[in-house]
Amino acid sequence: MNEKIRAIAERIVGVRETLGISCKEMSETLGITPAEYAEYESGSRDFSFSLLYEIAIKFGIDITELITGDVPRLSRFSLIRSGEGLPIERRRGFAYQHMAYLFRDRISEPFRVVAKYDAALESQPIHLSSHSGHEFDYILSGRLKVQIENHVMELDPGDALYYDAHNRHGMIAVGGEDCVFLAVISSSEYEKDEKKDQGNDL
Repeated sequence: MNEKIRAIAERIVGVRETLGISCKEMSETLGITPAEYAEYESGSRDFSFSLLYEIAIKFGIDITELITGDVPRLSRFSLIRSGEGLPIERRRGFAYQHMAYLFRDRISEPFRVVAKYDAALESQPIHLSSHSGHEFDYILSGRLKVQIENHVMELDPGDALYYDAHNRHGMIAVGGEDCVFLAVISSSEYEKDEKKDQGNDL
């Protein structure tokens, strides 16, 4: 079993039990079966970023705390040098670096993302998923093929895409090279208020 996955699973179990949330409620919130959720908590199934993001929102905590076990403490500013973002490899073919993980009470989650080019993926349906909030993607290098529900588009360097991430979406690198892009995920006002209310109940 991957030690990092097991550590994340143990933190999720600890927070869930502290908050008094049942496994059934968690599976319903995440839109998966109780059996699938049990696999995540046992550490036998890897977490996607989308799933961790939804769990963090449900718990009313920072996603950094789930991934590292540490609580962000900076409140005035956070400087992350090149290559020093928090690495999150929670999806096959995608390498994330969280570029503001030390800043507490964030209203957005900025990532530097590298989508690895895989020629085999170009002939397959794009895997789609969804998560809370809105997402902004800005292409730095390479080309990215994006599907949002039934709409498919290709993005080049300098192109920017903003969308409601509740819509099922997915992406792959195309054109024979990796694609590097900036992704910023932000919660809606409703979700931020709901998270605040959950925190006040503790």
